[in-house]
Amino acid sequence: MANKQFKLSGKDNGRVAVINVSTPDSLVDLKCRVASVFDIASVEGISMHNSKGVAINAIESIVNHDSEIRVKVDGKSVRSPCSPKRLPIIGNYLGIYSGHMDNHERLFSRYGSVIKIIDMGTVVYLTNHPRICEMLLSENDYFTRITSDLSHPLHFMKGKAALISYDSDASALKAAQKFITPGMSPRSSRRYADNIQQTVEGSFDVFDEIDRQGMTFPVYEYMVKMASQMVYRICLGSDIGHFTSVNAPLHEIIHKFGEYTVLLKRTSISPSWHKYLPYGKHRRLSKVKKQILALIGEAIDNAETGGKGEDLPMREAALQSTCIADYLKRAVDEHGNKLPKEDMLTTMVVRVGAGFITTASSLSWLIYSLTHNPGIQERLLQELAESGAMPTRQWTYDEITTLPFLDCFIKETHRMYNPGFQAAWSSKKDVIVPGGWLIPANSVIIPTTLAIQQSKNYWESSHIFNPDRWSDETANENKHRLTVTPFQAGLRGDDIAIFETKLTIANLVWRYHFENDSREPLEHDPESILDYHVRASKRTSWPEKSKAPRAANIMDGADTINKN
Repeated sequence: MANKQFKLSGKDNGRVAVINVSTPDSLVDLKCRVASVFDIASVEGISMHNSKGVAINAIESIVNHDSEIRVKVDGKSVRSPCSPKRLPIIGNYLGIYSGHMDNHERLFSRYGSVIKIIDMGTVVYLTNHPRICEMLLSENDYFTRITSDLSHPLHFMKGKAALISYDSDASALKAAQKFITPGMSPRSSRRYADNIQQTVEGSFDVFDEIDRQGMTFPVYEYMVKMASQMVYRICLGSDIGHFTSVNAPLHEIIHKFGEYTVLLKRTSISPSWHKYLPYGKHRRLSKVKKQILALIGEAIDNAETGGKGEDLPMREAALQSTCIADYLKRAVDEHGNKLPKEDMLTTMVVRVGAGFITTASSLSWLIYSLTHNPGIQERLLQELAESGAMPTRQWTYDEITTLPFLDCFIKETHRMYNPGFQAAWSSKKDVIVPGGWLIPANSVIIPTTLAIQQSKNYWESSHIFNPDRWSDETANENKHRLTVTPFQAGLRGDDIAIFETKLTIANLVWRYHFENDSREPLEHDPESILDYHVRASKRTSWPEKSKAPRAANIMDGADTINKN
């Protein structure tokens, strides 16, 4: 029996373990054993070295090695994440905010792919490493969501936002996933094309009137109206009247969701002791949450029933329901069980709330990209013409999702201006992540999605808007899948929002030409509301259906971050 002594390389960690090396079938098998002993999250980056730092790459060499074997991760010694200089009590919050977009890039460049942030005693780790993000999203033996823990930034969302905020180990999460997946699958999503199309067409009278009056409009405000009406119809089967007139007010529940989201973001980054105050943002968040639950519960009860109203197996119910609420009320699993009513309510809360907010943000940034990058609208218009677009054209799911330049344009916009809001994960125990970083047990770690998507480590000319980078499949095939995460990925993500944005942008671009009317440069800050205006002029002519002309160089006049 060959027992060898292994030690984690690094000044901050002197862990030593004796491991039997006589039975592994391969070096990979041995690395798996080493990873298990030392709680290394990824086998991929493990390497073994002698005392002089020379790599040992064969089982035979390890068996015959006489002295201690050093273990590194991604060629690095194991160490704790660094952090910007901090002040007493306050911590290093001021080293990140304000201007955190630029500060993230600067700090990751200086300290590495994991940095430690301390704000009034609350410790949070940020990462820009795609492989670490992948581990967080997989919610495995090392990372989980524990929003029921008072230390978690989303504690006040616990149990009331279904798939996004359930604890990873909660039985309710598994139940919600089981039922919601058939209802949101690509096959099921096809039936929502008419709802999306009707929502966009229902806005035309309003945008036409704004054009007739020679007015501009605030993009985000109207995209909130568009997205919320669209998502409400898909989820609850009702039209909430956002485009009955130019100045139609937002529906009450959309007002509540908007307030809730702002409060949620602010409380998630506020010092942990704020939650104990008898007043302030945390208390208001709790009150608004109760109001939303009551309104959504009433809407679920009033949702129209499809077919004969009978209960059906999940996959059949998904194809015969009038909306997601109708599906969840009637779907039964293989044992004849339904999704519990409380879980149905919280699942619908997140489908409506998170759904319209991210879709509105996505649509707003897409229109921004249309108006700030010359030639984009013309190329999209030509592609639509080549695909047979007409004023009365009803696009199908398959047609709209296979338009190549539309796909490239949306991917690039999402890379530059991510519309999603990634939440926080907790470490179950001390764990070593890619890069050799040691994350202590019960720590909160957050992926900084935009820092990844605009990193020069993964993208050539990363701050230049260039949709054509997506047309070369070979150039992107070796990139990690999480170098772009437009909406929440992992166990809790879905892609129906991509379908909504594609169908909406195709219809709007075919009918209108958009021009920027904002006088001030727009600073990209995911925590802020997009404040800019555009003019939408109704088109009077369209390109012929013919071979597309040679595209202009998209790099000419290309937009960059924070510059108009």
